[in-house]
Parts: sequence; structure tokens; C-alpha cells
Amino acid sequence: MDKNTVETIKKNLEEEKKRLEADLAGFTRKDAAIKDNYRSEFPAFGDDEDENAAEVAEYGDRLSLEHALEVQLRDVKKALESIERGKYGICKHCGQPIEEPRLLVRPTSGSCVECKKKLKGEA
Repeated sequence: MDKNTVETIKKNLEEEKKRLEADLAGFTRKDAAIKDNYRSEFPAFGDDEDENAAEVAEYGDRLSLEHALEVQLRDVKKALESIERGKYGICKHCGQPIEEPRLLVRPTSGSCVECKKKLKGEA
């Protein structure tokens, strides 16, 4: 993969990292005890029974969203670290280059199409 493509991917990943961190900051706090972990804040709608039920439902939604965003952020950070180490675009399973079109569509990919198919039982 050429240097310009890697730089473009890196720029996109850095923008995605900022977006994910901003999304998380909207309803979580960084966990001081666990690196790269966030804690959803419990919403406070009021003291009525229906408001309490809404709080619990909203908190459940926040936990789900927090987890999904944390996973995406972890993958973006791994890809950026891989670029910095000069190991970006190498399949973690077979050690072969990951197809450039795959990385352009999904820059956090850690495996080539063939290995991914094998892992999913499609090959």
C-alpha cells in the first residue's frame, strides 16, 4: 500500500477517534481506575414511578451505546498504533497484506478477507 493511502487512512482514523471520544463525552465520564474505559452516567428524570422506569431504560440504552462506542474506539486506536509501528494492513492471522479496498472501506480491519471468511465459517 502506498504512503499516500496510509496517510489518508490515518487522517480518517484520527477524525473517527475524535468523533467517538466526543460521542462518549456526551453521556459518560472517563474511568479513572481503568485505562480507556468510560462510565455511563445514570440519568435523573425525577422521583415518580414512571420517571424511575424511564431512568432505568435510558441507563440500559446508554450502557449498550457506551460499549459499542468503546469497541469502535479501541479498534480505531489499534489501527492507529499499527500505522505508527509500520505494521498496518497486515493480517493478524496469516501475516499477508490485507486487501487495500477492504482497508479503504473498513480501515480498522485486522484480517484479510480469506481469514475472515474462515473465521466466520464461510470458506
